[in-house]
Amino acid sequence: MTRQLTVFASIFHRLLTGNFIISTTKIRSYDDRRVRSILLVSCMLISGTVAAQSRQEAHSASSGSDKITIALIGDSTVEDYSGWGVAFETRFNNQVKVINFAKGGASSKSWYDGNRMPAVLDAKPDYVLIQFGHNDQPGKGPKRETDPATTYRQQLKRYVAEVKAIGAVPVIVSSVTRRRFDEHDQIRTTLGPWAVAAKEVASELEVPFVDLHNRSIELHNKIGPAASMEFNFKEGDLTHFNEKGGEVMADLVIKELQFAVPGLNRYLTPSPSSPDAQ
Repeated sequence: MTRQLTVFASIFHRLLTGNFIISTTKIRSYDDRRVRSILLVSCMLISGTVAAQSRQEAHSASSGSDKITIALIGDSTVEDYSGWGVAFETRFNNQVKVINFAKGGASSKSWYDGNRMPAVLDAKPDYVLIQFGHNDQPGKGPKRETDPATTYRQQLKRYVAEVKAIGAVPVIVSSVTRRRFDEHDQIRTTLGPWAVAAKEVASELEVPFVDLHNRSIELHNKIGPAASMEFNFKEGDLTHFNEKGGEVMADLVIKELQFAVPGLNRYLTPSPSSPDAQ
């Protein structure tokens, strides 16, 4: 490939000096600019293609393997200790490295303001899953609250832009529901506006979307309050997850990813998935 580029460089030089030979006839006149211009553009297009192929080959050679990295960004419902993050990692084979950057108590605003994004970008992930909402709601204070119609959307767009800038794929995840039921044993959610905003931003920016909010609501409505309470991190905690809850939520995320990012399917492993999460 280097030799090809050298040849094209020589052609450029001859074109510019009027000494390029076609069918043994030398273009000697500097006034024959039309012919020389056509040749020059043609060579530029060809050399551009060669250069692009060269970069692609270099990238393939440098990667050397099919391993990928997935980064998780979010709040405590994504964290390893009280969320679905740790179970999510176990759903992939050893070709996938999952790095969890989720932070308990964080909102889309406070997580970013905490200067955590540089660490994510430095990890050079191939995919970045982004889930916020719980701590963006009213009552969390000005350092965390966002408006689903304005500032929340702006924050998500900021994440997407920075992830794309390093060549990674951003995946927006709507916030998992809390396990609060009404008198009819149906989930009563207050996270709807943030979930809708997440979906709309993903659609606008044409990035993959995982609708964990609605999938988790459907699951809890199906299994009911008693079974849902078995997911509680501790008694009375209707937000965070114990190991069982984390496993089931991770399965919901994986099921959505299979359609949203089908390229990840070949990395999945059989999991001890709950039948209710299928």
